[in-house]
Amino acid sequence: MALAYYNYEDLPKAPENFHLEYFEEAVNYLLSHPQVKGPGVGLLGISKGGDLCLCMASFLKGITASVIINGSVINAVGDLHYKGETLPAVGLHLNRIKVTKDGLADFSRVANNPVEGSFQKSFIPLERAESPFLFLVGQDDCIFNSEFYANEASKRLQAHGKEKPQIICYPAAGHYIEPPYFPLCRASLSILFSRPAIWGGEPRAHAMAQVDAWKQLQIFFHKHLGGGKGIIPPKVRSFTGLCGIPGAN
Repeated sequence: MALAYYNYEDLPKAPENFHLEYFEEAVNYLLSHPQVKGPGVGLLGISKGGDLCLCMASFLKGITASVIINGSVINAVGDLHYKGETLPAVGLHLNRIKVTKDGLADFSRVANNPVEGSFQKSFIPLERAESPFLFLVGQDDCIFNSEFYANEASKRLQAHGKEKPQIICYPAAGHYIEPPYFPLCRASLSILFSRPAIWGGEPRAHAMAQVDAWKQLQIFFHKHLGGGKGIIPPKVRSFTGLCGIPGAN
């Protein structure tokens, strides 16, 4: 299931507030579906979807495995609400944006440090989670400081006696680690910030990262969710028609 969370049909137009009950409804739907093996479900999220997956794993029941691709361990955009609790969005300092010589914005350092002072209240309480985590990190991510966030997640989990998460880092891979053979989108318009953004990544390294990430997330899900099928190998397919532009962050 691919779950939209804003700017789609009757959903809010902007990511200002998130109510986790909406995501809980999706989890419960899957758990009750006759074609879902159970007893839990897996989560896969990228970018803002990554920190939403961390929130789901931390607050909701029935999550058995979570894969986070270049996500954040802080509630990055929009307050999150669930059963009387609120996880505030961390502050952003747009004056920290780095602009390339081509006029593209690098947003990787605009969020406040989640381990400093009052900003800790925006740190997702992932120690509550019952599922293991796999973090897939592009080391040339120009949107989130993803490697730092993954390491902070590992420190927090281990400090609470939880299992050390698996972290796989890909040198020279950018923010959008997508399925194999998707073309690299190095830069495009950021809808969230309404300006051209650089997503990062070098073509060859990014392509290799996408192939390996596809394999690694399948291994992880097979291990923790079960299932008799082996890994689905990546294939180059022919497409006709129009292609959408990624970069809806």
